[in-house]
Amino acid sequence: MIILKSSYELDLMRQAGRIVAQVHERFREMVRPGITTAELEEAALQIIEREGAIPSFKGYRGFPAAICASINEEIVHGIPSPERMVEEGDIISLDVGAIYKGYHGDAAITLPVGEIDEEVQHLLEVTQRTLEMGIAQSRVGNRIGDISAAIQRYVEGNGFNVVREYTGHGIGRKMHEEPQIPNFGTPDRGARLQPGMTFALEPMLTVGDWRTETLSDGWTVVTADGSLSAHFEHTLLVTDGEPEILTKL
Repeated sequence: MIILKSSYELDLMRQAGRIVAQVHERFREMVRPGITTAELEEAALQIIEREGAIPSFKGYRGFPAAICASINEEIVHGIPSPERMVEEGDIISLDVGAIYKGYHGDAAITLPVGEIDEEVQHLLEVTQRTLEMGIAQSRVGNRIGDISAAIQRYVEGNGFNVVREYTGHGIGRKMHEEPQIPNFGTPDRGARLQPGMTFALEPMLTVGDWRTETLSDGWTVVTADGSLSAHFEHTLLVTDGEPEILTKL
């Protein structure tokens, strides 16, 4: 069942989203060659706790950290560590969630580390634009399939592939609610969108094949062929007009 949110619930989700957006702003300031993913984890925790929230991810199904930090061919669920240091030319996907008074905000960005080559920059730009294409379809009267199809069409039209084993999702009191929102699909299929629906859209793109593998830590998901991957995500609200992005300052 897709849960429509009340104005009270939406106010709390806006607060959760604002906290997540603050963490992302801090990440943009911090990411540079030589920084460790543990340092990014600590910065996220400081902001989340300062704002009276708790991290969504830490302890979720046993996940050991407050952020997911995924480097290069890692798609999602990379575990922060003092031993994981980024280097010039890397890209790093940083996914963070916060719970404010019982309601979640969830968003991800992929950042360049120092100078990156043109193909990698193009991957980041297309991934971010893909998220914008999905958000633009999140309007009353459209269906879930319209979001999925718009994402797939734009990704493949730009020569990349979209990961199929992980999807966007509803969000609210739980981090993962109905519906699932695949990053591929057919227009005019699935639930029709209504005001008060809240989603986390999160296209994950690969330079190579879309298939994935999970590393021996049981969490870190990588591209099966070792190709680069990028990930952008926002939590949004379906309104009577333009979609409202909740995880944006």
